[in-house]
Amino acid sequence: MAGDAALVTQVVEQFGRDRGRLMDIARALHAKLGCLTEDTIGDVADALGMRRVQVRDMVSFYAFFSRRPKGKTVIRLCDAVPERMKGAEEVARAFEEALGIKVGETTPDGAITIEHAPCIGLSDQAPGALIGATPVTNLTPADAPKIVQALQDGKDIATLPQAEVDLNLRKPGPVIFAPMERGTAIRAAVNRKPEEVIAEMNKSRLRGRGGAGFPTAMKWDFCRKAKGNARYLICNADEGEPGTFKDRVILTECPDLLFEGMTVAGYALGAKEGLLYLRGEYEYLLPHLDQVLAKRRHLGLLGKNIVGCEGFDFDIRIQLGAGAYICGEESALIESLEGKRGAPRDRPPFPVQKGYKNQPTSVNNVETLCCAARVLEMGGDWFAAMGTRDSTGTKLLSVSGDCKHPGVYELEYGITVEKLLEMVGAEDAQAVQVGGPSGQCVAPKDFGRSISFEDLPTGGSIIVFGPKRDLLECMRQFIEFFVEESCGWCVPCRVGTTILSKQLAKILDGRGTRADVQEMEKVANTVKTMSRCGLGQTAANPILSTLRSFPGLYEARLKKDDFVPPFDLKAALAEGCAITGKQPVLED
Repeated sequence: MAGDAALVTQVVEQFGRDRGRLMDIARALHAKLGCLTEDTIGDVADALGMRRVQVRDMVSFYAFFSRRPKGKTVIRLCDAVPERMKGAEEVARAFEEALGIKVGETTPDGAITIEHAPCIGLSDQAPGALIGATPVTNLTPADAPKIVQALQDGKDIATLPQAEVDLNLRKPGPVIFAPMERGTAIRAAVNRKPEEVIAEMNKSRLRGRGGAGFPTAMKWDFCRKAKGNARYLICNADEGEPGTFKDRVILTECPDLLFEGMTVAGYALGAKEGLLYLRGEYEYLLPHLDQVLAKRRHLGLLGKNIVGCEGFDFDIRIQLGAGAYICGEESALIESLEGKRGAPRDRPPFPVQKGYKNQPTSVNNVETLCCAARVLEMGGDWFAAMGTRDSTGTKLLSVSGDCKHPGVYELEYGITVEKLLEMVGAEDAQAVQVGGPSGQCVAPKDFGRSISFEDLPTGGSIIVFGPKRDLLECMRQFIEFFVEESCGWCVPCRVGTTILSKQLAKILDGRGTRADVQEMEKVANTVKTMSRCGLGQTAANPILSTLRSFPGLYEARLKKDDFVPPFDLKAALAEGCAITGKQPVLED
C-alpha cells in the first residue's frame, strides 16, 4: 500500500497537482496498477485536496477504468451492430473457448480478461477488437486460438497479421484529402484580422459536420465576442457513434490539416490553447499525433509568434478519453476535459459563453476544423460552390454493413442514398441507417432522398442492411446501446430507453399486440421530447424511424390478442420446475 501511495504522489506531481488533469492522473495510475481500488482513489483524493466521492464519481463513469483487478491484458471485442453483422458473436465464442472463460471474466492465472466494447472505430473491417491499446481487424473464429497462443507466448500483438488497420479511403475528395502545404491556411489567416477570418468562414457557409449543422462562423463569432479572461478551442475527436470511423482516417492520413484548422480557429477566436479530445479507443494513434505536433512546433506553426506573427501564441494539447459515448456531446466532453464524469450540462449558458474552465469555448469536430483550414487556403466562395445551397462543401461518410466496398467516402453534399448505394456495392439494400443509431432508418421508397442538412443530415455513419437481415433485431441492438451508454442523469432517457428495450423485445418475441406498438411509440416520443441532452433526444430514433418506414415489419410480428402480459410467469418458472419435478399452482 505504501508503494501505491508513493506512486500516486509521483503521478499527481507529474501533472502539477492539477485537479483538471484527473483524467490523465487516473489513466496513468490505471496503466501502472491495472485498476483503481478504493485505497488508490482515497490517495488521489488526499493528494489533490478533493473529496473521495468526487474521484470515485469520475472513475466509476468510464468504461476503461476498473476498481477491481482485471487481466494483465484486456481484450475488448466490439459488439456493435456492424460487427455482429460480420460475425462478431462467433468470434467472441471462439475466444471464450480458447481461453476457457466467458466474456466479462478473467483467466484463473490473472493474465487475460475478455469483455465487450460498444464501438471501437473499426466497423469497416469488422469484426475488430482492441487488445490492450492495439487494434486487430477482420477477425475470424480461427484467429482466436492463434491470438490467445501469441499472448500466452509473450509475443508483441502489434506484429500479428491481424494487427493491421486498413486506411479504407475509398474516394478522396477536394476538401479533406487533397494535397496540402503546411502553414498555407495559417498564413492566409494572419494576413487578415480575426474578424475577417470569421467573415470568410461566413462566406463559405460551412456548417458543423457533427450532424447538428450549426454555422461555424456564427459559433466562432459568439465565442470571440463573449466576455471572459481567456478563450479555448476544443476539437471533438470522440467519434463513438457505431458505424463511424472517418476521424480515424483523418487522424491517420492528414492530421496536419486538422492541426492547421485548429490553429486558424485559435487565431480567429483569440485563443491561446487548443485541446484535442481523443477517444480512448484511438490511443494507438497518439504517438503519431504527438510527432506531428512536435514537427509543427519545430516549423513555427505552433507555440510563440506563429509564422512570425508577433503575439500570435497558440498550442495544442491532446487529452485521451476513457470510453464513454456521451462524451461526444460537447458539454459532457468539457466536463470530461475538466477531470469529471462526462455528464451533459444544463444549457444555457452555452459553451461559447461559459465552457472549458468557465470561459468562452468553441467546440468543433475534426472534419469541421479540416474544412475551416481549406476555406482559408482556397477561399469561402470556392468552398460554397460545392454541395447544395444549405449544405456547402463535401461530407465524409463512413460506410459499413452489407456492402461490397465499406470504407470512407468524401462526397459533395446532395448525393442521393441510391447513388451512394451504387457506389458502395449495395444496390439490393433492404434499408440504410443514415446517421448511425441516432439517425434515421431509410426504406427503399426513400432512396431518392439526399444526404444534406435540408434532407437527411448525418454525422457520417452509414450502415447498410441487406435483404436477408432482421432489421428490427438490429434496431433492438441499437436501443440496447443507448440503454448502456445513457449517463443516467434524466429519467426520460435512463428509464425510457430501458422500457423501449423491453417493449421491442416483447414484440420481437411474437408476444406483442397493436396496443403494445402504440404504447411503445408513445414512450419513444416522450424520450425524444423530454430528455435532457442529444443522446436521449435521439435514442428513440431506431424505433420511431422504422415505425414510419417499415410498419409492415412490426405488423408481421404481432399477435391478434388484445392483451398479452409483458411477464411470462410459466416461462420464468420453467427451469425451477425442471429441477424440482414439480409444477406451480397458478390461480387466475
